[in-house]
Amino acid sequence: MTAEPYAPARRAVHEQVVEGFGTVRILPLDPAADVDVVHGWVSEERAAFWGMNGLTKEQVVEVYAHLNTLDTHHAFLAVEDGEPVALFQTYEPEADRVSECYQVEPGDIGVHLLLAPAGSGGGRPGWSAALLTAFTSFVLVGLDRRRIVVDPDERNTKAIARFVRQGFVPGPRVVLPEIDLPDVYLPEKRAQLAFLTRETAFGK
Repeated sequence: MTAEPYAPARRAVHEQVVEGFGTVRILPLDPAADVDVVHGWVSEERAAFWGMNGLTKEQVVEVYAHLNTLDTHHAFLAVEDGEPVALFQTYEPEADRVSECYQVEPGDIGVHLLLAPAGSGGGRPGWSAALLTAFTSFVLVGLDRRRIVVDPDERNTKAIARFVRQGFVPGPRVVLPEIDLPDVYLPEKRAQLAFLTRETAFGK
């Protein structure tokens, strides 16, 4: 029996057919409706850099409900052929601690990406690149931005190599400063910045 598609009635902000992999839909994250999926992913040890290990489902809902009140940060769930495959966040770099670590330029946009764990059939060669193709199209073309900045954990060599293969150019290694505010706490993190311009991705 074929499983029901995930959130079929939710309107996508971007939809793209990626040759050989299927249709990728990028949906606005619904904190309450998506909590089972998101909590499962951010609770894994591999997602420790997201700083949400140990949070309850209720706390994860609170985090993303707060994010939804901001004009500068947005969360999305990527669905491929009806299955959730990634948590995807965009943010204005000047409204984020990363702005203390590099010179923000007009048209920059920050991206955080957490891919779903491999399914029972194991990893699919080229799958992460296919998803990144959809994400970069949404951000650089759909949102009309000039450059993406990512800040993966400097120890995550697999993620860094994935971005480089996609055309990202490594920037400096930085220390993202601790943030301790009433509504949010983020511990200090060591990250590897990397950048992808629209010209590099699409030649325009």
